[in-house]
Amino acid sequence: MTDYSFIDAEGLDSAAAYRLVVGCVVPRPIAWITTVDASGRVNAAPFSSYNYVATSPPMLAINIATRAGTDGEVKDTARNILESREFVVNVATEATMEVMHRSAADYPADVSETEALGIALLPSRRVKPPRIAASPVQMECRLDQAITLGRGVNTLYIGEIVAFHLSNTVFDGSRVDATKMRPVARLGGPYYAALGEIFERPMLQRPPGGEGWVKKG
Repeated sequence: MTDYSFIDAEGLDSAAAYRLVVGCVVPRPIAWITTVDASGRVNAAPFSSYNYVATSPPMLAINIATRAGTDGEVKDTARNILESREFVVNVATEATMEVMHRSAADYPADVSETEALGIALLPSRRVKPPRIAASPVQMECRLDQAITLGRGVNTLYIGEIVAFHLSNTVFDGSRVDATKMRPVARLGGPYYAALGEIFERPMLQRPPGGEGWVKKG
């Protein structure tokens, strides 16, 4: 019989809850988000509380918490999204992991991470924020809604993907090859992870578009 530690989540403080959640919910994909502020300054920052939430139309959701140790101060990325209602999600890869990690530092609002770190950018087609050139997958998004969660520390930003930019190194015209993309994921604490071993199993229900579906008989 396995022994378990029981932790009652009712009344759990934010710091303890954070440690537990980010340790349990792994691996987490990373949204390396670019935004533009009112002065045209480009911000780039990674967020790992992120996933897709709809396919018709395609939509993403990113949870962005207020700054730790402040009285509800929003982060630059959140402020820019709320003001402009536009952002770009760039996929973080093994090749970009180091500079992506450095962009997570708490830069002052008047400092552009892309300028400070020498991150090359490409113009977007449907939104103002530029794309990160080194990322093989970039998704231009417009804010659909922002939902304040729980005690107000976290806000879920749901964006509609209005354009995809897919490098020919990972996209064959129909599907994105994750093994060629080599994304990195977030674990608890200071740890990241690569794809590692990949397991293949037959699809048991037909997904939208029939991706991976092979009908028997």
